[in-house]
Amino acid sequence: MGLQAYLEENGFLKESYDAPRTPATFLKIKFSVPNPPKHRWAIMLHDLHHVATGFGTNHAGEGQLSAWECRRGLKNLGFYVGSIVVSGFLLGLLVSPIQTVRAWRSSKSGASLFHLSDFSYEELLEMEIQELRGLMGIHRDGLFQGTRGLHSGAPKPVEDD
Repeated sequence: MGLQAYLEENGFLKESYDAPRTPATFLKIKFSVPNPPKHRWAIMLHDLHHVATGFGTNHAGEGQLSAWECRRGLKNLGFYVGSIVVSGFLLGLLVSPIQTVRAWRSSKSGASLFHLSDFSYEELLEMEIQELRGLMGIHRDGLFQGTRGLHSGAPKPVEDD
């Protein structure tokens, strides 16, 4: 599935899911946030949402994905994780309002992985991207078309000589 490509593209490590704190960046300021079990569970599924939707990891992309997740529902996330998602949505409205509203509108029907308890995380990882998209009612080509914006700490692409 596309998770490994997503992690590599962004310079993320699967091992960080199990760390007591996870790195975060806001306006180029690096910090870390606590990673309790509910956050760990949500961030793993959030990353699969990135894979399925195609939204990037820069501020605009995180805002778009947060808008999409908010519209699909946050009730299973709890206050701490839910407030992170809402904050991302608000940031998206600030830095990329038109695209963030488009992402909100694109999420009008279907469930997010936060609500699909019929599948284990391992089963989700075994799915093809189109199968994962179908499960959530996402168009087979994803939601974002174009070059994804990556967070400021992502590895720079290697250019061919």
